[in-house]
Amino acid sequence: MVMSVSAPRCLQWSDREDYELEDYEAEVPRWCTGCGDLAILAAVQRLCRDEQLPLENLVFVSGIGCSSRFPHYMKTYGFHGLHGRALPVAEGIKLKRPDLHVFVNTGDGDCCSIGAAHWLHAIRYNMDMTVMLHDNEIYGLTKKQASPTSPKGLKSNTTPRGAYLEGLNPLATTLGVANVSFVAQAVDWAPAHLYEIISQAFHHKGLSFIRIVQRCPEFLPAHFDSFMQDPERLLLLTHEDGIPATPDLSRAYPQREVHDPSDINRAREIASLTDRIPIGILYRNEAAVCYEDVVGSDTLSTPKTVRTNLEAELDKFTVWPPSEEREGRG
Repeated sequence: MVMSVSAPRCLQWSDREDYELEDYEAEVPRWCTGCGDLAILAAVQRLCRDEQLPLENLVFVSGIGCSSRFPHYMKTYGFHGLHGRALPVAEGIKLKRPDLHVFVNTGDGDCCSIGAAHWLHAIRYNMDMTVMLHDNEIYGLTKKQASPTSPKGLKSNTTPRGAYLEGLNPLATTLGVANVSFVAQAVDWAPAHLYEIISQAFHHKGLSFIRIVQRCPEFLPAHFDSFMQDPERLLLLTHEDGIPATPDLSRAYPQREVHDPSDINRAREIASLTDRIPIGILYRNEAAVCYEDVVGSDTLSTPKTVRTNLEAELDKFTVWPPSEEREGRG
């Protein structure tokens, strides 16, 4: 578990309304120079500053992988969990502390491989949190093995002759789960658009799933170059209920489509595109049921209630001396 800020310091800042960007910055990131994770971190820290989110009300949860170092770089509460288990940890936090802003940072291996079952059920539960899938289509932390999203033919340390199967499509998979609530896609090299996507995801009530196409300069340095160098290979999704077509975005991305985020059938078609990367909000359903609203308790967990419940559980396994001996000890 990561706690990047002490409790006394949180209490000291609880009444502040003038947070600066550096208030959210913790350690110096250890990601490689040019890593797309740096752009995601910058966007999230900017969002926290712009929304003036109190540090003690923020928690970042991750699993294992390069992307999962994220909680270490936020001066907030955080939980660096087990491989593939970020989502159930985040759900537990949200269920007991619905007042907290919960963010999840996970990778294409962490989420779509060992954590795949948790991913699908988290979409169905639709608990109010923001999930960012950092997808560079390769295992980076363990040094270049094929991941579930690696495209067919990609050569890696585990597929030296090229991957045999087509990569898993995180967007199409998510859009196929019952009670899906919010699905979007962004690329790390379009920072203004990335920020807008994360901002809208944060304000959505329910589970917001963002697939972020993220570069790995160490093991796949030129993997997304064709998309970066040719803006026409990105499809900008615009709509009055999605991302507006601002003049700056329209100039940067000539390929645009007015897409209504409530149209799940068209969203699934867009998610399946292979010649272009669609960026924007694919689907949003404000009416989807949130699991914590159905089963959640009206009572927030406090340090006192946590300690009481924990001691009650531990007492079940306590070996007490015979009653006479206890009475004799007085």
